[in-house]
Amino acid sequence: MLYFLRFFPEELMDNSEIVKAIDEQISRLQEARALLANSAGGRTTATRQAAGGRTGRRKLSAQARANIIAAQKARWAKWKKAQKSA
Repeated sequence: MLYFLRFFPEELMDNSEIVKAIDEQISRLQEARALLANSAGGRTTATRQAAGGRTGRRKLSAQARANIIAAQKARWAKWKKAQKSA
Protein backbone atom coordinates (compact mmCIF):
# COMPACT_ATOMS: atom_id res chain seq x y z
CA MET A 1 0.00 0.00 0.00
CA LEU A 2 2.85 2.41 0.75
CA TYR A 3 4.15 1.95 -2.78
CA PHE A 4 1.03 3.60 -4.18
CA LEU A 5 1.33 6.55 -1.82
CA ARG A 6 4.32 7.74 -3.83
CA PHE A 7 2.17 7.96 -6.94
CA PHE A 8 -1.07 9.00 -5.24
CA PRO A 9 -0.03 11.01 -2.18
CA GLU A 10 -3.36 12.84 -1.64
CA GLU A 11 -5.04 10.32 0.66
CA LEU A 12 -5.35 6.62 1.11
CA MET A 13 -7.34 5.20 -1.76
CA ASP A 14 -9.77 2.33 -1.63
CA ASN A 15 -9.07 -0.83 -3.60
CA SER A 16 -11.27 0.05 -6.56
CA GLU A 17 -9.48 3.38 -7.06
CA ILE A 18 -6.09 1.69 -6.86
CA VAL A 19 -7.12 -0.94 -9.41
CA LYS A 20 -8.47 1.78 -11.72
CA ALA A 21 -5.20 3.74 -11.45
CA ILE A 22 -3.15 0.61 -12.17
CA ASP A 23 -5.30 -0.19 -15.20
CA GLU A 24 -4.76 3.33 -16.54
CA GLN A 25 -1.00 2.99 -16.12
CA ILE A 26 -1.03 -0.41 -17.81
CA SER A 27 -2.95 0.96 -20.79
CA ARG A 28 -0.49 3.85 -21.15
CA LEU A 29 2.44 1.44 -21.01
CA GLN A 30 0.83 -0.86 -23.58
CA GLU A 31 0.32 2.08 -25.95
CA ALA A 32 3.95 3.13 -25.52
CA ARG A 33 5.10 -0.44 -26.13
CA ALA A 34 3.02 -0.70 -29.28
CA LEU A 35 4.52 2.52 -30.61
CA LEU A 36 8.03 1.31 -29.91
CA ALA A 37 7.44 -2.13 -31.38
CA ASN A 38 6.05 -0.64 -34.59
CA SER A 39 8.85 1.88 -35.03
CA ALA A 40 11.68 1.21 -37.46
CA GLY A 41 14.23 0.58 -34.73
CA GLY A 42 12.06 -1.68 -32.61
CA ARG A 43 11.67 -4.73 -34.84
CA THR A 44 10.74 -7.84 -32.93
CA THR A 45 11.64 -11.42 -33.78
CA ALA A 46 8.20 -11.95 -35.29
CA THR A 47 8.54 -8.95 -37.60
CA ARG A 48 12.05 -10.02 -38.61
CA GLN A 49 10.74 -13.49 -39.46
CA ALA A 50 7.89 -12.01 -41.47
CA ALA A 51 10.36 -9.82 -43.34
CA GLY A 52 12.57 -12.82 -44.11
CA GLY A 53 15.40 -11.69 -41.82
CA ARG A 54 17.69 -13.72 -39.62
CA THR A 55 16.53 -14.61 -36.15
CA GLY A 56 19.19 -17.02 -34.86
CA ARG A 57 22.91 -16.84 -34.33
CA ARG A 58 25.09 -16.52 -37.38
CA LYS A 59 27.51 -19.36 -38.02
CA LEU A 60 31.20 -18.79 -38.61
CA SER A 61 33.13 -20.99 -40.95
CA ALA A 62 35.88 -23.17 -39.55
CA GLN A 63 38.46 -20.93 -41.23
CA ALA A 64 36.98 -17.79 -39.68
CA ARG A 65 37.04 -19.40 -36.21
CA ALA A 66 40.65 -20.48 -36.76
CA ASN A 67 41.60 -16.92 -37.74
CA ILE A 68 39.95 -15.50 -34.63
CA ILE A 69 41.67 -18.06 -32.40
CA ALA A 70 45.07 -17.35 -33.97
CA ALA A 71 44.61 -13.59 -33.55
CA GLN A 72 43.60 -14.02 -29.88
CA LYS A 73 46.59 -16.28 -29.20
CA ALA A 74 48.86 -13.64 -30.75
CA ARG A 75 47.31 -10.97 -28.48
CA TRP A 76 47.83 -13.19 -25.41
CA ALA A 77 51.43 -13.90 -26.37
CA LYS A 78 52.10 -10.19 -26.84
CA TRP A 79 50.54 -9.42 -23.45
CA LYS A 80 52.50 -12.19 -21.68
CA LYS A 81 55.74 -10.99 -23.25
CA ALA A 82 55.02 -7.45 -22.05
CA GLN A 83 54.28 -8.76 -18.53
CA LYS A 84 57.59 -10.68 -18.34
CA SER A 85 59.66 -7.69 -19.48
CA ALA A 86 57.92 -5.27 -17.10
